[in-house]
Amino acid sequence: MSDTIERIKCLIIGSGPAGYTAAIYAARADLKPVMYTGMEPGGQLTTTTEVDNFPGYPEGIDGPTMMVQLQQQAERFGTEVRIGMVTEVNFSKEVGGIHKVTVDNSKEIEAETVIISTGATAKYLGLPSEQKLRGGGVSACAVCDGFFYKGQDVAIVGAGDTAAEEATYLANICNSVTMLVRKDYMKASKAMQHRVENTPNIKVMYNTEVDEVLGDQVVEGLRMVNNQTGEKTDIEITGLFIAIGHTPNTQIFKGQIDMDDTGYIITEGKSTKTNIPGVFASGDVQDKEYRQAITAAGTGCMAALDAERYLATIETSEEVSA
Repeated sequence: MSDTIERIKCLIIGSGPAGYTAAIYAARADLKPVMYTGMEPGGQLTTTTEVDNFPGYPEGIDGPTMMVQLQQQAERFGTEVRIGMVTEVNFSKEVGGIHKVTVDNSKEIEAETVIISTGATAKYLGLPSEQKLRGGGVSACAVCDGFFYKGQDVAIVGAGDTAAEEATYLANICNSVTMLVRKDYMKASKAMQHRVENTPNIKVMYNTEVDEVLGDQVVEGLRMVNNQTGEKTDIEITGLFIAIGHTPNTQIFKGQIDMDDTGYIITEGKSTKTNIPGVFASGDVQDKEYRQAITAAGTGCMAALDAERYLATIETSEEVSA
């Protein structure tokens, strides 16, 4: 462990739209933010080939380029972006307390405020053919990428409310939607099931799983297998959407901060405040409802403003005490 402990006014854990937006606002407020990017600098958008729904890009932009530009904007105002992984945290529960953080199991940092923007990781099936075609027709976000498959035949995997909602969304813009449900029933609410059943261009395949995603550079088809009979069937599709959930990247914060039963950080009301004074959460790490780049950026802005106001309150209290 390093002998020198660095003191930081505002530490941002994780990159992506939430982290970089927080960095832009924190830097402009003279909080001198330091960001640790984590294992996936830029977050989920670095695996997205085309971003067409983020305001300000009339011709669209690819995800990696957008993240580079956000980083450059944050650095322009003085954010120090570091490659590294926060491996341990010890948050103070006292107002004005100092939060202790370890990076890469070696470097110790003390922070007056912490903004958590570690995001969430989409769950995939884990098939080699699926992983090969991520970004080439395999997606975990129908709202993000469905537009590119307008008028085409697609498939979606999942059985919950999110899968049902995304299937009906795709049905409005695609020619047909084949929905693969692993069991002989859907987990979605009855209302969502009825919506799927009443949508004529959605075909639900029960007891059905993905055997292989077909295609070389892009998705060209899908080989399905009935898990009861073993029978395999091929269909022609151009897009495959995986809707089996997300895992919030909050493992290192467990036991330190309040979370719901699925691991998402709980924030107070409309703010980004957590139950720990001086610790704020933004982006997909606390949002399991919208999960969009633009909403993540919005909460990143909120987190920086919350951190600025918190520090101002602490400084005012210290002046009064003096």
